[in-house]
Amino acid sequence: MSRWIAERGLKATRQRDLIVDTFFSASGHLSVDELLAKVQSRDENIGAATVYRTMKILSDAGLASARHFDDGQTRYEAAIGRHHHDHLICTSCHQIIEFENERIEELQDMVARHHGFQVTRHKLELYGLCKDCQGR
Repeated sequence: MSRWIAERGLKATRQRDLIVDTFFSASGHLSVDELLAKVQSRDENIGAATVYRTMKILSDAGLASARHFDDGQTRYEAAIGRHHHDHLICTSCHQIIEFENERIEELQDMVARHHGFQVTRHKLELYGLCKDCQGR
């Protein structure tokens, strides 16, 4: 990470390092506001602009993936060491459940081949109500 930053003429800073450490030690999909709250619990002097810039750096480096779900907030997840996965998103509580299903991947490939289409990337997002929200 620091080499990537240096190659682009950016400075490695203590604040940037704290944001990166906090992001990669968290799990799931974090909005900038959620990450900011976690970072500020460790250093209240870090502002939202620094978190936004750092997440852009991580995204540009391919270390974080920006996800845009229907709630309008950009959420980030670590991109390193991750297999492709898809998402179930609760429209009530906004819980995001990750899943992998080889059969779905095979069917998508089969449909693409049938249409002479070469897939370069894809995402599958299913929206509805999680088990807890269905019970309410």
